[in-house]
Order: sequence, then C-alpha cells, then structure tokens
Amino acid sequence: MPNNPVVFWELASHDAEQTVAFLERVFDWDIQVDEATGIYEIPADRGEAGAPAPFAGGGVFTLRKARLPFLTIYIRVEDIEAKARLVEEAGGLIVIPPEEIVPGSKTCLFNEPSGVTLAMYERLIK
Repeated sequence: MPNNPVVFWELASHDAEQTVAFLERVFDWDIQVDEATGIYEIPADRGEAGAPAPFAGGGVFTLRKARLPFLTIYIRVEDIEAKARLVEEAGGLIVIPPEEIVPGSKTCLFNEPSGVTLAMYERLIK
C-alpha cells in the first residue's frame, strides 16, 4: 500500500439532493443517504479481485458554514499532530487543527501553500 493514501473525499454543494441526482443520472451511481449524518455516501470501488481502488469512497452534503462549494480529499496519516507541524513547516496553513470527529478517528484540514484545502485522517484504533 502506498504511503499516506487518499482514503475519502467529500463534495460540499449548495444543494446535495440536486448534486446527487446529477451524479446518479450522469454516472449511474447508486448513492445512499446515511440517516445518522445526512451525508450521501458513494462507496469505494474495490477494483480487481477486491483490491482497493486508487481513490476511496466519498460523500456529498449541503453546505452549512462554508460559502463556496468545495471538494476535499482526505489523506490517511499515522501521526496527525506530527503531519500538522510538517504542513506548517512546509509553508501550509492549518485551517482546522487535529480533532477527534468520531471516537477513534481524527481529522485536520489545511491549506497547501497556494491555498488549496486538503485534509488528513488518522484512525486512532488500529
């Protein structure tokens, strides 16, 4: 497995239902809503013989706080605090510091030097 793979993506839309309907019609995807989170989930393709695909599954949701639609990729890391320090040392900006989003998982949003927002994910429970 490659170091620090992309493990998830999210698409924030002004109208998740409209975005989901578009993606289902154009790409023939079967997108299901997670009633607990309200996020429309697109499962990962398992690829040949069940091998993980280069990109993992994703989710679509309606914007609440942000003003602009966005697409963010989540990169799995082993030590999110150390990576956050490295982001800053390399000229990036931490947007949301490492925080536990659900028990056993932490995320951190950051901008790379040109301003593109990316995210890191660390699974705390192995």
